[in-house]
Amino acid sequence: MTRRAVNAPDAPQTAARRYAQAVEISGASRTLYISGQIPVGADGHMPEDFESQARLAWANVEAQLRAAGMSLDNLVKLTVFLAGYEHRDINAKVRWEVMGDRTIALSTIITGAYDPAWLIEIEGIAVA
Repeated sequence: MTRRAVNAPDAPQTAARRYAQAVEISGASRTLYISGQIPVGADGHMPEDFESQARLAWANVEAQLRAAGMSLDNLVKLTVFLAGYEHRDINAKVRWEVMGDRTIALSTIITGAYDPAWLIEIEGIAVA
């Protein structure tokens, strides 16, 4: 699989926010569509603070990737749903810690969640 970040020079630049406007994949043979991962553990526990919820939602994303024989290196697209604008900076901080220098296509949407106690939900697309 070959990955190429695409950032048209005549469109807004996104490098400072650590994502690409588009990601081109060639040579991929498997695609994994990850449903929205919520901040609830396998034991049913849900933390109350946003940063802990974000870390747990990311752990759930990683668990789905592992179950498919993939890793964070295979992620190409994320959609992150936040319960409020006030979570934007901590969300970015946690994503940067988890993703490191990996470049993905990204959408972040400020919206209500299915369960009002959830402050974040993360869905993704991975290829291998």
